[in-house]
Amino acid sequence: MISPLNMFSIGIGPSSSHTVGPMKAGLIFVNRLVTNNLLTNVIRIEIKLYGSLALTGEGHGTFLAVLNGLSGEHPKTIDPDTISSRADEIKISKKINLAKKQIIDFDYDKDLLIIKDEFLPEHANGMRFTAFDKEQQIIYSEEFFSVGGGFILDKAQFHNPLNESKKNEAIIPYPFQTAHELFNLCNKHNLRIYELVLANELVARGNNSAYDEALEIAEVMRSSTDRGLKHDGFLPGGLNVKRRAPNLYRQLIKDNLKDVSEQDQRLLAMTYAIAVNEENASFSRVVTAPTNGSAGTIPGVLEYYLNFYPNVSKDQIVEFIITAGAIGVLYKYNASISAAEVGCQGEIGVACSMAAGALTAVLGGTTLQIEKSAEIAMEHCLGMTCDPIGGLVQIPCIERNGVAASKAIDIAKLSLLENEAGKVSLDDVITTMMQTGRDMSNRYKETALAGLAVNVIAC
Repeated sequence: MISPLNMFSIGIGPSSSHTVGPMKAGLIFVNRLVTNNLLTNVIRIEIKLYGSLALTGEGHGTFLAVLNGLSGEHPKTIDPDTISSRADEIKISKKINLAKKQIIDFDYDKDLLIIKDEFLPEHANGMRFTAFDKEQQIIYSEEFFSVGGGFILDKAQFHNPLNESKKNEAIIPYPFQTAHELFNLCNKHNLRIYELVLANELVARGNNSAYDEALEIAEVMRSSTDRGLKHDGFLPGGLNVKRRAPNLYRQLIKDNLKDVSEQDQRLLAMTYAIAVNEENASFSRVVTAPTNGSAGTIPGVLEYYLNFYPNVSKDQIVEFIITAGAIGVLYKYNASISAAEVGCQGEIGVACSMAAGALTAVLGGTTLQIEKSAEIAMEHCLGMTCDPIGGLVQIPCIERNGVAASKAIDIAKLSLLENEAGKVSLDDVITTMMQTGRDMSNRYKETALAGLAVNVIAC
């Protein structure tokens, strides 16, 4: 099954679906050329970007991302400061160094095709890479789909997405795919969610590395928060959006964190989330949580928890990250975390659900209370559209992360006051979210063709 830690991916902004995913796809493609001993025969590469990737690709850095991926770069290890310069060099020189091993001619205007009026049938975020030899015969071609959160599937994997998962399910002690299965296992074996997940990870990995990986994820989240609170100025992209987090932080922090009122603590959580997403919009290092468009919500709540609850242990940080990831997996299995597929409810809504459940857990909530908080959070994000102005992950994306962080905190505290099951289960709301996304017009699903994207002048 999917590891809950796979819901978090260390990479770069501004979009997990449109930047991180396409970069990974380009890298996978050239690595397959290498593995199959085809690279030395390649004379030309053609890239076709379809649907949502084409419609908002420029603002999301998609075009830059695929060039960097083909050049052998990975979102986790790439130097964010080199993304644009490497792409510029490819455009100017009209050459690309595939996998850092094979330099070929590359005409940016002819070999990178942006197809805005066609969607591949499998998914809105589709792309096709084709390699040609000196006779202009196709050596290898593959379609990839960026399905949210930086996850990439090729065509075969898309049509059989659970094949690899089922291999692991036979050996891990506590397999689950629904909230009902997860919480029943926790109650039956008297385990917290994170204890159950760590037991699975120990078997799947053969070691205890999941604990350290969760701490690394939390540390990168905190680093991106800290950077965002210090960087004044304007965001790239042409909208002239001013960075707000540093000034908000200065106004709220006053003299000491201990002096901040409870109301201002929640405003600080909003500020932390805004800080992360301003970093994301600047092509900086962030953690998909579960996507880049929603990268600030969970770090905002985590930073709030670490700053305003005393003596937080490493175990509690791990519990926060893993519980959030386990809730995210439920959406990944049974719905979607791709705004191009279900609108922003699949990004901000899922992040809010993950954050609310995680905070409830570390504040001592029962499995019933954790489920209730995760359900409430999504219930009140149902139908949220994705209509970014200028196709950029800025308006309304950045502010939405802040609102979702504050909402998650209030929902967690509300859930801790009650220990009765709600009328709506988490599985119910996940099913409803997916149905809502299917019914939503494509114009409101990360295409920048409706809503704020057309009603507000991008200048």
